[in-house]
Amino acid sequence: MAKTIATAKVVGQKVLNSTIKILEVYAPEIANQAEPGQFVNVQVCKNTAPLLRRPFGVAGVNKEAGTFLIIYRIIGEATHILADVCSGDELSIVGPLGKGFDMSAKKPLLVGGGLGLAPLKFLAEGFGAGKSDILMGGRTKEEVCWTCIYNELSDKVFVTTDDGTDGTKGTVMALLPELLASGEYDCVYVCGPVPMMKAVANACMEANVKCQVSLEKYMACGLGACLSCACGGIGKRMKVCTDGPVFWAEEVVEW
Repeated sequence: MAKTIATAKVVGQKVLNSTIKILEVYAPEIANQAEPGQFVNVQVCKNTAPLLRRPFGVAGVNKEAGTFLIIYRIIGEATHILADVCSGDELSIVGPLGKGFDMSAKKPLLVGGGLGLAPLKFLAEGFGAGKSDILMGGRTKEEVCWTCIYNELSDKVFVTTDDGTDGTKGTVMALLPELLASGEYDCVYVCGPVPMMKAVANACMEANVKCQVSLEKYMACGLGACLSCACGGIGKRMKVCTDGPVFWAEEVVEW
């Protein structure tokens, strides 16, 4: 798939919670090509710093409008700069990049935690409204504010929180074994913190259910040249930016 360097125009930003924003940009050359699971590299800088582009998963597209969404947490220098961009501002964006999700599942279960729920939103839209079930986890009720998004995409949204302030108390593993035992799902798609993804992948293996994971690694180029995002696979090193970021769980040896 062709990669594009686009001068994208900011449409606007919305607040999801106290630290997470939803950015909409106009870049039809990227929006028309992007597939669920892919990402973009955004140049976010004032003068020359930060020097490197930052990777963000594509969280949704509107091909008719020529726009796509990025959902990000305000946590470092680059995202603090990004949080200040306004409608009409321009961003240099490279994408779409990487390999996306396999979309062949008949009854998918999407499992996410934290910002891992951003690329899964695009995946849920790809399957179609009501076609996939969602299991999300967070430390507190504020971290599972994503329900306002996913309730429009799925008929079944299962929620867990570490402190029990919303949904079932515990991690996603408090509900996942029971959901897998139902025999309802033919594939699980997971994105989020590494310990959660490993636990989900192991549970799927035990239940003999296919599982795809979306990995996040530090990246410098996003094009496969620098090898900064390499991870261990079966008998080989894999580049998360080009071989992934989506892999079948059994392919991943080094998380």
